[in-house]
Amino acid sequence: MRKQESGFTLIELVMVIVILGVLSAVALPKFINVDDDAKQAAVNGIAGSLSSASAINYASRKANSTKGVAVTNCTSVSAALQAGALPTDYTITSAALAADVTSTTCVVTGNGKTANFTATGIP
Repeated sequence: MRKQESGFTLIELVMVIVILGVLSAVALPKFINVDDDAKQAAVNGIAGSLSSASAINYASRKANSTKGVAVTNCTSVSAALQAGALPTDYTITSAALAADVTSTTCVVTGNGKTANFTATGIP
């Protein structure tokens, strides 16, 4: 009596390799721009933090003018962050708040990407 051997044929193995090659060729372009998306998301996160810190600081100063940080321009908002400063490699445009306006739109830049945030302040 002869024992039958089991296993994959060469054609089956080649077909699996071809299918994996096609799948990787289709999926690869989706992962190429992940780096740019991550950099933009990081700048958007910093902008959200600045906007939030500015709003909380504004509420604190509105209730008691001795608390919080005096916000007179976009760059002074970074002092309202919990860490007290921006992370390295990030910059804020220096636009002053007008005397009759309590908020303005500012731009934060980092990693070659930009995002807008709102600076609200009471000097």
